Amino acid sequence: MKFKCFALLTSVLLLAIHPSAVNAEADSAYDVVVYGGTAGGAIAAIQSARMGKTVVLIERGKHIGGLTTGGLGATDIGNKGAIGGMSRRFYERIGEHYSKDASWNWQTRDSFNSRRQVKGDKAMWTFEPHVAENVLNTMLAKFKVPVLFSERLNLNSGVKKVDGRIVSITMKSGKTFAGKMFIDATYEGDLMAKAGVDYHVGREANATYGETLNGLQIGHAVKHQFNKAVDPFVIKGDPTSGLLPGVQPQPKGVDGQGDHRVQAYCFRMCTTNVKENSISWPKPENYDERQFELVLRNCEAGDTRFPWHPTYMPNRKTDTNNNFAISTDNLGMNYDYPDGDYATREKIIAEHTRYQQGLMWTLANHPRVPQAIRDHFQSLRLAKDEFVDNGNWPHQIYVREARRMVSEYVMSQQNCQGRKVADDSVALAAYTMDSHNVQRYAKDGRVWNEGDVQVGGFAPYPISYRSIRPKKTQCQNLLVPVAMSASHIAYGSIRMEPVFMVLGQSAATAAVHAIDDNVAVQDIDIKKLQSRLLEDKQVLEWTGRRPVPSILIGTLKGIVVDDRISKRTGQWIESRSTGGFVEFGYLHDGNTAKGEMKAVFRPKLPVAGKYEVSIAHAPNPNRATNVPVTIETANGTKTVTLNQRTAPKNGKLKSIGTFQFAKGTAGSVTISNSATNGYVILDAVQFVLVP
Repeated sequence: MKFKCFALLTSVLLLAIHPSAVNAEADSAYDVVVYGGTAGGAIAAIQSARMGKTVVLIERGKHIGGLTTGGLGATDIGNKGAIGGMSRRFYERIGEHYSKDASWNWQTRDSFNSRRQVKGDKAMWTFEPHVAENVLNTMLAKFKVPVLFSERLNLNSGVKKVDGRIVSITMKSGKTFAGKMFIDATYEGDLMAKAGVDYHVGREANATYGETLNGLQIGHAVKHQFNKAVDPFVIKGDPTSGLLPGVQPQPKGVDGQGDHRVQAYCFRMCTTNVKENSISWPKPENYDERQFELVLRNCEAGDTRFPWHPTYMPNRKTDTNNNFAISTDNLGMNYDYPDGDYATREKIIAEHTRYQQGLMWTLANHPRVPQAIRDHFQSLRLAKDEFVDNGNWPHQIYVREARRMVSEYVMSQQNCQGRKVADDSVALAAYTMDSHNVQRYAKDGRVWNEGDVQVGGFAPYPISYRSIRPKKTQCQNLLVPVAMSASHIAYGSIRMEPVFMVLGQSAATAAVHAIDDNVAVQDIDIKKLQSRLLEDKQVLEWTGRRPVPSILIGTLKGIVVDDRISKRTGQWIESRSTGGFVEFGYLHDGNTAKGEMKAVFRPKLPVAGKYEVSIAHAPNPNRATNVPVTIETANGTKTVTLNQRTAPKNGKLKSIGTFQFAKGTAGSVTISNSATNGYVILDAVQFVLVP
């Protein structure tokens, strides 16, 4: 009797906090059991109910929505035309909310501008956290989806399987949920892992899936990098004193080599410049100034950039992300999170909270921080009407990646760039291949970041149904729309909240079809599934504009030196605006600082001989016609002039002549912007041996 009274009281309190939640019964059987109340999980549960099935949504925390309601209000997608179904309906509901004058209490509707909005689009892609949570709760209530909060899977014996199928899952509380179908919608993939499904943590080697952007990425880590030399040692100039907190020794290995590292986590803070709606930056308990010595030294070295990226949301609030050399990303402190037990993860989350709160307090208050930076961080502070039950701090840490399933189809870089196309599409992805840095290390007496990759320039591409369900030999009634099957770098493109919602709807539809047809999720009729998804206004194929594809180095003859491994002087700017470039993009001089910028392309030639030298430069009318190119040959130095405004007559690169080179690395090609009359481009230089 006491237990029943307590359960009733708990339900009443739960409904008071989440008035839209329908209380779920434990120790009950459902058609579909969704574990993980992320936005993708919420949409999966709603779709299951829409299709007439009994469903329960189980969430480990106290809030629905994951990052969508946890601070990530600046929606990342790349091309919003790729988003349909209930995912787009969610954003349309956000738009309906902000169409009302009553929704604007800290500014007028007309005073808000966002680059994420497209004229005439009913959807709204920027929003306050509490608004997103209210919309999701309203959608769940409309379809009478029962939601159970504060329930975590028993990681030791919580998954019961019989004949390759999950029969039930048990929580740490002892509550058990039986189901015909299960959907793991967690960022961590806990249910998937405990069901015995293959998964991977960390960066695969490039060789694993034939990629070029996976594994160790020192050469590509050019963004969010230190622009000033900062001493990494506890005692400046003394390597024997040890490294500052957060700095590791120089990584071993070569670019493209796999490792255990995952991209950094942070909290997406909601700040505001409305003084009466803000609170002062909290100084965490046990604040240790030594943890932020690197930040202070970076300021003293002359880096005057504001180290974060606040994007304005309605009502003068922000979604704030990592930016530049040292920011909200807590590099190297999350490696144990994906496979960690709850105690390990809670410890990591607490450490991330201390770090990020301490960083904000330091930037806003420390006397070693320049006054302009302190003033900036005092002008934006935590919004006191957000995350009110968590000290105005986000309730969800940004798990950018954790476990990733390994199924029969692993989405890879080739899918992102359109070189491999899945024929069983259940969603489109459209974002840049984006990996945040994974570590901070010391080399040559200064600090560097490693792991950042940002490569786009491709059209939306299909996500395979096979990538959201396991191998049949491992589990026949499980779908995994969030911790799905993708390589590290491909997941960096797919891992966007709108896509998780699309995949959640697709997974639920597949689960219902598997129930109705009495088959394993691997054996459903894919055409029937796609037909229903299209009926539900999902977008499965891209018919819009496609950028000119890049040129792969592997398709070119001879020795090719890309711009990323050239030795550069000056601040070159990365771009992919003009198609037809080699590999990942090109660099340009911004048509400024003439005479101050150059780049040396030095090949390693296998034999001595005559080589035809050709240059890639993505021609455009704004290019320079008089780019000086100096060739260091075996017979001396020669300078020619390159017209980058015109395209090559034959082939993909423009030949500048044939020259004699010695074996090895003695020869080079130097491109300069001295006295040039337009933009100067760095892309690639090709050396082809003349028979």
